[in-house]
Amino acid sequence: MTGKRRATTPPRRSLVSSLPSLPLVAGVAVLAISAGGAVTASGVGATALTSGSSLDASGSVGSAAGQALSRRGAVVSRDYTRDTDVEATDPELVALAEKQMAERTAKLDQMRQAAEKQAAKIKENKWVLPLASYQITATFGQYGLWASYHTGLDFNGNTGDPIMAIANGTVTSTGYDGAYGNKTVVTLDDGTEIWFCHQTSIYVSVGDNVTGGEVIGTVGATGNVTGSHLHVEVRPGGGGPVDPFQAFVEHGIVP
Repeated sequence: MTGKRRATTPPRRSLVSSLPSLPLVAGVAVLAISAGGAVTASGVGATALTSGSSLDASGSVGSAAGQALSRRGAVVSRDYTRDTDVEATDPELVALAEKQMAERTAKLDQMRQAAEKQAAKIKENKWVLPLASYQITATFGQYGLWASYHTGLDFNGNTGDPIMAIANGTVTSTGYDGAYGNKTVVTLDDGTEIWFCHQTSIYVSVGDNVTGGEVIGTVGATGNVTGSHLHVEVRPGGGGPVDPFQAFVEHGIVP
């Protein structure tokens, strides 16, 4: 009688043999720890490696890596800090900064002095009105009562009203001059001549230095006139006449 073959039970595989080997776990742990920073042998990671459980080991390794990262904190460059300290205390840099500040201060002082000088010059050369009370009765370039066109600016005034020098200058001519009547010529520093015409009286002489606002004569009706007034002409460089109104405006006065 043929005997029955007894079914053989496949050999059981050890649960221990199915787990990852200790060297493999250790390798994974080392990789995880190196990615997050070094830990000491006495830390949680070392304990986890000896526990014998792959679940415990992987959990402990993750925890160790997190703790390692948290311990790293902010990274500060020593070189940057050291360089900053050196720059802040470098005597050459301090000297350079002080030199630049001194140069800037000197430049600003030069600009201030130049501005003050220019302001003083403008004030000194600022023209003044020749009469205290007046009306403009004729302007430059008009035609009518004159042979060709009007060569000046007429300030209406009463006979005897004081006439003031328009700007600083030197008296270069006085006396009677035909149609202009009694006339005084004041020449400014730049060579511009100012003519004051139709005067009743003249208070200055050739060679006198006058300042703007100084009384040099009185209003009259001498020469070719229809009434008492002051005729003013402006002649740059002693040449032909230009519009006195524009000249007044350019020197800070609007008649």
